[in-house]
Amino acid sequence: MSEKKRKIFTGAQKAKVALEAVKGMKTINEIAQEYGVHPNQVGQWKKELLENAGRLFEGKRGPKPINAEGNPDRLYAKIGQLNRELDWLKKKSGISL
Repeated sequence: MSEKKRKIFTGAQKAKVALEAVKGMKTINEIAQEYGVHPNQVGQWKKELLENAGRLFEGKRGPKPINAEGNPDRLYAKIGQLNRELDWLKKKSGISL
């Protein structure tokens, strides 16, 4: 008796199958046969895609906040740059502290 190994599909493969099911150009059975998946699985992936599609667009746009604790070397470099600029300004203005 031969044992069948389960096929493992990546997220991209699942999305491709689900998108094809959403398009409706082929029946679920045709899609399942083409990709070697059970028709119930195609239906599940389609349902998941439709339920979770809105989450793709929920995030805020724009630059992500910088984590101050994430890169201390960058912060020390910025402090050094600001100190040099301050020293230069003091020298040019003639202010002595």
